[in-house]
Amino acid sequence: MVIGILTVELYLSESLSLKCKRKILKSLLDKIRVKFNIAVAEVGKQDQWKQAVVGMACVSNETSHAYQILSSVVNFIENQGTVELLSIKTEIL
Repeated sequence: MVIGILTVELYLSESLSLKCKRKILKSLLDKIRVKFNIAVAEVGKQDQWKQAVVGMACVSNETSHAYQILSSVVNFIENQGTVELLSIKTEIL
């Protein structure tokens, strides 16, 4: 069993308040959850309006498949246009 972990730091330029941030993030995280069937949650910077840290995890039987899923998630986030990727960290366990 292979576990892939992806941690991304996001910049939300359109966010004007914590309420607005939650709305933007909820929409993005729900789309990721449905499209890729992975676990996803905000794991850091919850009190900042313009930034968020999001953690995601997938389980696979092959390392290459886990990498493929996580890189697809990164591409999906980049193509959404609602957030900017500041940093990306990938781990395979």
